[in-house]
Amino acid sequence: MRHLAYYGAASAALMVAGFLFSQPPNAASAAESQVERGKYLVTFGGCMDCHTSGYFFGKPDMARFLGGSEVGFEIPGLGIFHGRNLTPDKETGLGTWSKEQIVTAIQTGIRPDGRELAPIMPWRAFANLTKQDAEAIATFLQSLPPVKNKVPGPFGPSEKPTSFVMKVVPPDSLTASAK
Repeated sequence: MRHLAYYGAASAALMVAGFLFSQPPNAASAAESQVERGKYLVTFGGCMDCHTSGYFFGKPDMARFLGGSEVGFEIPGLGIFHGRNLTPDKETGLGTWSKEQIVTAIQTGIRPDGRELAPIMPWRAFANLTKQDAEAIATFLQSLPPVKNKVPGPFGPSEKPTSFVMKVVPPDSLTASAK
């Protein structure tokens, strides 16, 4: 009889453990999971490269992670574009954008004001993300601490930049300069 009582208690403990671990995650853990997925996708997608100060100099400023870059990309005939501040700062970042507006920008290249994102932004590749992954990225961006950092520009083709610039050189220019 003693063994039956022991096995009964062990069986009850296993049933309780099975019940606890089989429950669907609560809202807090689901949101945390979405933030972690978004962080993974932002890291894997290379967003830090163009949107974190110091990255192009080999010393990313992690205190301003995704807070915008001091280096712009020059696209001949279009101008110079800087990686914008992706943090939820209301004045210099995405703090006034809704999650849906961020997802739309990521997947269609259209900002809330109707303008198209700079051509250097690879939204056409990000358009292939699932809606859930785009939402995870938006959730992650909204979870970041706000960074107050207004990046320079954009600058038109005839305007003089105020910061470092990387040039995107078309093949014709390369061929002409090599002669």
